Amino acid sequence: MTTAPASVFDIVAELLAELVGDTEVLGVEITPDTTFHEDLQLESIDLVTFASILAEHFGAEVNLAEYLAEKDLDDVIGLTVGDIARFVGERTCLR
Repeated sequence: MTTAPASVFDIVAELLAELVGDTEVLGVEITPDTTFHEDLQLESIDLVTFASILAEHFGAEVNLAEYLAEKDLDDVIGLTVGDIARFVGERTCLR
């Protein structure tokens, strides 16, 4: 399994922390294995918001909605922060 460069993961995790608020209150540390649904308890509307945040920060080539459209429901439910960081890393020059 390949991992995203630390700098990409760190930026994605920071942007996500801004979206979810105080992760200490949630009792969750954002790691590559942190899931959006189970660990962070984010709903689909939160992923839409996060897609906008990612596109604003990284540019239009980071189209999370398009990425998610290729996934089946179980894959979306099991989506991890590491999955998103790898996706972003593949589409940006931050590698």
